[in-house]
Amino acid sequence: MHDIRKIINTGLAMLMLFFSVTALQAQKPYRVGTTAANFLEIGFGGAGNAMGEAYVSAARDLSAIYWNPAGLAFMEQNEAQFFYQPWIADINISFAGVGIVLPNIGTLSLGVFSADYGTMDVTTVFQQEGTGDSFSSSDIAASLSFSRRLADWFAFGATAKYVSSNIWHSTARAFALDLGVLIDTQFLSVTGSKADGMSIGMSISNYGTRLKYDGIDLYNPIDILPNEAGNFRDTPGQFHLENWELPLIFRVGVSITPLIVGNQRLLITADALHPNNNSESVNLGGQYKLKLSSNSTFYLRGGYKALFMEESEFGVSAGGGMDLRLLNNLGLKLDYAYRGVGILGKTHSYSVGFLF
Repeated sequence: MHDIRKIINTGLAMLMLFFSVTALQAQKPYRVGTTAANFLEIGFGGAGNAMGEAYVSAARDLSAIYWNPAGLAFMEQNEAQFFYQPWIADINISFAGVGIVLPNIGTLSLGVFSADYGTMDVTTVFQQEGTGDSFSSSDIAASLSFSRRLADWFAFGATAKYVSSNIWHSTARAFALDLGVLIDTQFLSVTGSKADGMSIGMSISNYGTRLKYDGIDLYNPIDILPNEAGNFRDTPGQFHLENWELPLIFRVGVSITPLIVGNQRLLITADALHPNNNSESVNLGGQYKLKLSSNSTFYLRGGYKALFMEESEFGVSAGGGMDLRLLNNLGLKLDYAYRGVGILGKTHSYSVGFLF
């Protein structure tokens, strides 16, 4: 049995190396701008964002709903988490979720992701300063996740999502599925334990139906024969829009802990991404963990997003956090992340988690 696991671990490590290399061999042309509900591509969670979004093999808390649902299986106790991120162009990104650990069954979680694009003025070709009307736009995704550990070193997870997009009086809806696996190995373990060895994570996100907008904004009177008199000038008509794919993302990543000294740990992560609407890229991240006592742990994090991606505005990220243990097995988690988005400015994100 030990030999079989060793073969599996070696094979998975080789598979990870293969995907990391082939992920850089992108084929043009890239399908930029061909998907809808692209808020699903924006990372959620202060820890993952601070580590350059290289988190598919390291997510072991409630934020794994987004990165890799298999990571939910490694949660040790129930958790509620809230996330807020003022994004570029006055866009606000938020998340709220709760995960319940069911002994001998798995982890069940609920989450709601949202993007609020604010209020904008209605303009036309002839009234470019505005018509006096305004409209709003928002996206939302509600998720239900389940994850289970089949062994101490292997877990799988799945997330079902309902996605809704709204622009003024037009809406679009879709259903999607996320799948993920997470594997702990003894490879490169400085202690010989799987918990301290290389972890391999793989996930596919937003595999589902297409979005098609519909609503009263698409109804317009049509003059079928504008050059002829006596016909029905204002025939009711409707624009029929195309179906839009969701941003499908395949992630594969590894994480190792090369340094464990007393109450200090250093985690290094790397993810290779293959999206359906852009070139392949690599994310890199690191985390320094300092456990001061049984009640408090501090983190420093950094990373780099979209390495090797052509014409990317992403780059360096950084942040930190802390875990505080309270009475009656309660806990508080605080995380912060900074990300630069090139000419689009700088962004900050904040996460608060409650353990119970």
